[in-house]
Amino acid sequence: MSGFQRVAILCLVIFTGLLVACTEPDSKASRERAEPLVTGLPDFTRLVEKEGPAVVNISTITRQSEESVRDQLDQLPELFRRFFEQFGGEEGVPSMPQEREARSLGSGFIISADGYVLTNNHVVAEADEIIVRLQDRRELKAELIGADEQSDLALLKLDGEDLPVVNIGSSDDLKVGEWVLAIGAPFGFDSSVTAGIVSAKGRSLPNDSYVPFIQTDVAINPGNSGGPLFNLSGEVVGINSQIFSRSGGYMGVSFAIPIDMAMDVVSQIKEYGKVSRGWLGVLIQEVDRDLAESFGLDQPKGALVSQVLEDSPAEAAGIQAGDIIVSFNGETIYRSSELPRWVGRVKPETDADMVVIRDGKEKKLEVTIGLLPDDPEMALRGAAGQAAPDGANALGLKVRAASAAELSRLDLKAGVIVAEVGDGPAAKAGIASGDILVTLNNKAVNDPESFSEVVAGLPESGTVAALINRDGNPRFLPIKLP
Repeated sequence: MSGFQRVAILCLVIFTGLLVACTEPDSKASRERAEPLVTGLPDFTRLVEKEGPAVVNISTITRQSEESVRDQLDQLPELFRRFFEQFGGEEGVPSMPQEREARSLGSGFIISADGYVLTNNHVVAEADEIIVRLQDRRELKAELIGADEQSDLALLKLDGEDLPVVNIGSSDDLKVGEWVLAIGAPFGFDSSVTAGIVSAKGRSLPNDSYVPFIQTDVAINPGNSGGPLFNLSGEVVGINSQIFSRSGGYMGVSFAIPIDMAMDVVSQIKEYGKVSRGWLGVLIQEVDRDLAESFGLDQPKGALVSQVLEDSPAEAAGIQAGDIIVSFNGETIYRSSELPRWVGRVKPETDADMVVIRDGKEKKLEVTIGLLPDDPEMALRGAAGQAAPDGANALGLKVRAASAAELSRLDLKAGVIVAEVGDGPAAKAGIASGDILVTLNNKAVNDPESFSEVVAGLPESGTVAALINRDGNPRFLPIKLP
């Protein structure tokens, strides 16, 4: 064998060894590859067969009297009124029935064999007649036992026995990513079934401070409201309530009321005929990263108190504007939207423990929770007067003294009015002409002189918080110093 052949054979052996070495780990990795976490799709047929009979279709009739219709006609433009006077019946009103009926559709579900039905308040609100249609096509008149507008829940009663009932589960045990199923009557199509997954929990929506909504991608449309949301065990975990939409129809984002909260509402309605909620008496806002820095926090958390209402439980407990509530009755407050829910769950006239951050330090407080008023006046309205500039400063602000009348309109004891806003940190923070500046860097601003003193003592850089009152609404704004 020649020397060239020996070298060629040696190179071939080395190459083959390297090839085996390179492919072995891949082969080994493929053998040890983890099993998929999700396999196949769920079969909902048994769930629908078992739980479907307890889901009902709800139709309502609301009657409008002739007087009510006349009142609506009185609000028409003059051109239309003249038309009715010339071509209409008596007194210019066109011929019409003495009563006009408005009808609506929704869903619900039976929670007890003796006929209690749970649905949304907006499905039956102001209805003169409520008719419940069962899956076997029986139609029964329902009595409204009670409703709670804050949670959008209503409890009905049917005159029946041995009715099919749903199984009540726990929304607290529900996990994001879990399969869920809805049964309802979208657009009046009875017993329609749609499915999806839990997208998120504890969602807050505008004007719904007391409901930690379950967000899903289950298809929900008009007529589904009040229907049940099931887990794969066939247990009701939520009540389909509303959707987020720019078109008026389903767009992939639906919201359900947690069943745990709903059953608590049911218990109170049965026992007292209404729902009582705890009340603290503060206006709060979210703590973003800039505000966290201005208050000396490592990270955003808690509910920032922007105003303490007069004669409220919070005032009696010593809570102050600028406090950041980070714990309530042992529950950590990560976002401001969580606080109203925990407060609302507390029985009025019950003591609760709180932890606030004040001046960078934690402080424990005890508060006796009050009863949430039916229509609490959460803010007062007022108007700013004419500006009379008092000199500019490093923030780019010109302020003037506030009159006693201006402060009284907003129930404020002190503050200065922002007369002009020039280029500078204050303008970038969103402070506007006419705002009332109450505190700056956690120091009270009582007059233009004290404002100048506080500004002079500000650090050269960093973020400071300014408490302003704009049209009766208090709010902290973070000002980034250059």
